[in-house]
Order: sequence, then structure tokens, then C-alpha cells
Amino acid sequence: MAILGLQGVRGGVGTTSVTAALAWSLQLLGESVLVIDACADNLLRMSFNVDFTREEGWARALLDDKDWRDAGLRYTSQLDLLPFGQLTTTERENEAAYQRLFSQFTLALQSLKEKGHYQWILLDLPHGAGTLTRQLIAQCDHVLSIVNVDANCHIRLHQQGLPQNAHLLINDLRIGSQIQDDLYQVWLQSQRRLLPIVIHRDEGMAECLASKQPLGEYRSDSLAAEEILTLANWCLLNFASKAEPAGSSV
Repeated sequence: MAILGLQGVRGGVGTTSVTAALAWSLQLLGESVLVIDACADNLLRMSFNVDFTREEGWARALLDDKDWRDAGLRYTSQLDLLPFGQLTTTERENEAAYQRLFSQFTLALQSLKEKGHYQWILLDLPHGAGTLTRQLIAQCDHVLSIVNVDANCHIRLHQQGLPQNAHLLINDLRIGSQIQDDLYQVWLQSQRRLLPIVIHRDEGMAECLASKQPLGEYRSDSLAAEEILTLANWCLLNFASKAEPAGSSV
């Protein structure tokens, strides 16, 4: 099995939507997948038709001294979801105080990997270098660092480090944008970790969240859905472990 982290170089680059779409595409290819929300914003669940008022999640369970496994949800026979859980305003304001408690989840992640129930575990990681984020990245076999082709991300690629096992994935590439085309050509020459696959700007990506579905389920015929399916096949060829799964449950 493989643990694959997805993390934006900055916020707002579409990491959560790409994570949900990739999870859907991998299960479409017959792979067993567990997708985990590691962001306190708790938004990944919204791509999988989870009720807005549902507060359960692995972090919420740890705070309430409950079993985090009970927060897992089945989406398809091949795809399970583990939300972060909803924090109160006070908890969000004092999130650093709970980092040691949340860090216990790294042990749960190790246990999941050892049991081999899933062929893939996808982590939707927050941007930045928080303590928990660093610990989870250390558990990842590979990381997809999500970028938009803009000046903001260009500057960040020169002034902030990427995980050692990171690969750059371009999202929201706009056909006909001169500045994006110029930066993209520069990146092709200078960014050795750039993946050979890009995800173009697609209204289906914005619409699918409103529909509470992963992109490939909502619009399988969209350009971005086809590109993410290509990405899933690429991950299978380059990242997949040869180990067979033992089952399909959290």
C-alpha cells in the first residue's frame, strides 16, 4: 500500500478538490482507498455528500476521548472517508494546545499501514509546516505539492522548502493566459520535480463541490476529470506498492 499526501504550496490552490477527485479516480480503477482529512477546516467531507451538520471526525473523537474509527464513513465499496471533525470556536483559537493529542493520530496511521486494509491512503494536508502536518508528511511515501501557475506560487517555490519526497502538480492551468504560459515554460526548465500531468481550469471542479460529489462522479466527461484519471494511472505506475490489501475498512 502507499500513503500519499496532498498539500498546497499555499492555501486556495484546490488541494481538497484534487484530493477528493484523485480518491474517486483510484477507486474507479479498482483500488481500495481511504481518504483522510487532516485539515481543521473540515471541508473534505463536503465532497462526499456528508451532511453539513455532522460534527464527527478523527480529531473530534480524540478530543472527546472516543474511538476515532467510529468516525469513518463508507462512500463506495472501494472508497472510505475519515473526516477531521468539527472544532468549536474556542478549540480553533487554541488549536496549538491540542497538537500533542492530535499527534496520536500518527500512530493510528502507522497501524492502518501495517494492517494493509487499503491499497491507498490519501491525506488532505493543510498548507504550512505545523507540527502535526510535519509528522503526517513523515508518514507519507510520496507527497503531491499542489500549485497554481501564478506569481504567488512562483515566489513560494523559491523561498519555502518542499518535502523531500514531493512532486509538483499544477492545478487550474488556464488556456490562453499569457502570464501562466510564460511561468509554465520557466517551470518546465527549472522545476525538476514537476509532474508530466497538469490539471486545466474546469468549471466542473467548482461545480462538483456545490453538488457535494468528487469531480469524476459529478462530471466524468470533463477535461479535469480525464486529467485526474490520467494522474491516478500515473500514481499506480509510479507509487503503488505491490502488497495485496487484506480488506477494505477503517
